[in-house]
Amino acid sequence: MFGVGMPELLVILVVALLVLGPKKLPEIARSLGRGMAEFRRASNEFTRTLSASLDEPPPAPPKTSAAEAKAVVEPAGAGQKRDDE
Repeated sequence: MFGVGMPELLVILVVALLVLGPKKLPEIARSLGRGMAEFRRASNEFTRTLSASLDEPPPAPPKTSAAEAKAVVEPAGAGQKRDDE
């Protein structure tokens, strides 16, 4: 976990206690815990949504009739003879 062992964690907590005071430290720790829990929930929801969308097969292309397909392939007037030829 970021190379923070028990001695380093103890030093961080003592410094936080000195800086913030004994009344503010529990409030800040509680709000920090709530924020981390909310972030974890949002992260899990995003992961679930992403994996669900990857598991779904891609949508099938719309079906077209042969006349519509020919109109898409050949522009209008492509089969007609021009006067200057």
